[in-house]
Amino acid sequence: MRIVFWFRHDLRIHDNPGLAAATKAAIQAGVVLEAVYVATPQTWQRHQLGPRRADLLLRRVNALGAELAARGIALHCLSVPRFADVPAALQQWLGLAPAALYANRELPLDEMRRDATVSARLTQQGIECHWFDERCVLPPGQVLTANGDMFKVFTPFSRAWLKQVLAQGVQVAPLPAPQGAPLSWSEWRCDYPRLDSESWPVTEKAVRQQLWDFVRYQAVAYAELRDVPSLAATSRLSPYLALGVISIRQCLLALMEALGPLPAEKGAPGFAWLNELIWREFYQHLLALEPRLSRGQPFKPEMAALAWRQDDAQFALWCQGRTGYPIVDAAMRCLNQTGWMHNRLRMIVASFLTKDLQLPWWWGERYFMQQLIDGELAANNGGWQWSAGTGADAAPWFRIFNPTTQSQKFDPDGTFIRRYLPELADVPASDIHAPHRWLQLRGRQCDYPAPMVEHAVARELTLAMFRALPG
Repeated sequence: MRIVFWFRHDLRIHDNPGLAAATKAAIQAGVVLEAVYVATPQTWQRHQLGPRRADLLLRRVNALGAELAARGIALHCLSVPRFADVPAALQQWLGLAPAALYANRELPLDEMRRDATVSARLTQQGIECHWFDERCVLPPGQVLTANGDMFKVFTPFSRAWLKQVLAQGVQVAPLPAPQGAPLSWSEWRCDYPRLDSESWPVTEKAVRQQLWDFVRYQAVAYAELRDVPSLAATSRLSPYLALGVISIRQCLLALMEALGPLPAEKGAPGFAWLNELIWREFYQHLLALEPRLSRGQPFKPEMAALAWRQDDAQFALWCQGRTGYPIVDAAMRCLNQTGWMHNRLRMIVASFLTKDLQLPWWWGERYFMQQLIDGELAANNGGWQWSAGTGADAAPWFRIFNPTTQSQKFDPDGTFIRRYLPELADVPASDIHAPHRWLQLRGRQCDYPAPMVEHAVARELTLAMFRALPG
């Protein structure tokens, strides 16, 4: 009898429900647990897996292999081109001997279809398949309105979610027991384009320490400082949540260990960060319950009729950080150079692409997935549709960020701008947010571009585009 746990976007040993269940089953059967990871490079490419994120992923798989080996559990790494090849690959690897496969559910549509095919094929072969919920604290479909419908707006979802969590508490899965003497681990390699992600640690111990340091020393000040991109005031845990190196449950427990009971209302210490975790839960629930989000369609179906412009040249300038708006350009250059972007900046550049340039939100969504080290379909799609006015948001579609006033408010001295726009290093703070007049008055020869659009004019064009929708 073989008991196997299949790792996917749950690359951790702590608080892993499927892994804990598989370990228990192996002990009861008197066999040694095995683990498997399956790479699918062609599907990764189709899903826009960027080279930095790929590097972090593959480094994490190797770190996980070593962590499992220390507990006497062998991690077998397979590679097939596509999701469609996974069922046959697992079937062949498992062989004809009696076996049971354990795994945690994944929520995007392609992943759910893959898992359904795996389950059907292996079950026909006599292999038991066991599936567990781990991606969310409360599984999708458990947080519903009084009428039994999904929430389509965040605030009532967050109240209902928090009420349930406070009532039932937060439980984590037990750490799997060692399966025998430590094993050796040899580095596994996968042929896929990679860019260096070494500045991001990948051991579970290091990531858990990063979580603890944040909740202990920064969570209380998070509400005040989180929107300032020049400061290291956010947790920077999103790449690890995306890969499943830590879970939302671990985040909640760490917050409670540091600050006491979960904050239940706005203004309470730690609530601002908790609210961001609930946003992540909300987007996961939407992705699972609205298949069209996995198909690149707007959350609000009526928004499919929007007449987005198709301008490749303007999109290229946005990607390069050559728009003429310093906060937008500094943010995009930061993304291109590091694979990371502060959350406030993500909202600013997304609003600029969709509301100042009237370019399709899914162009930006795709580019972010290709560049971000924390790219994840649910959060990335949710954020882009929120900014574009097509998503699950109570605010009206005519919310349009002014990039200059956003810059003045959140980077008042231009500290972040100068970090990524060295050509503006000597522009005074009073002019850094709109430097072109200052440069012209001094006859400066500078290759920093003039604004590609006038915000006030662009705003009116966007309002007209939305008002032209039928109905």
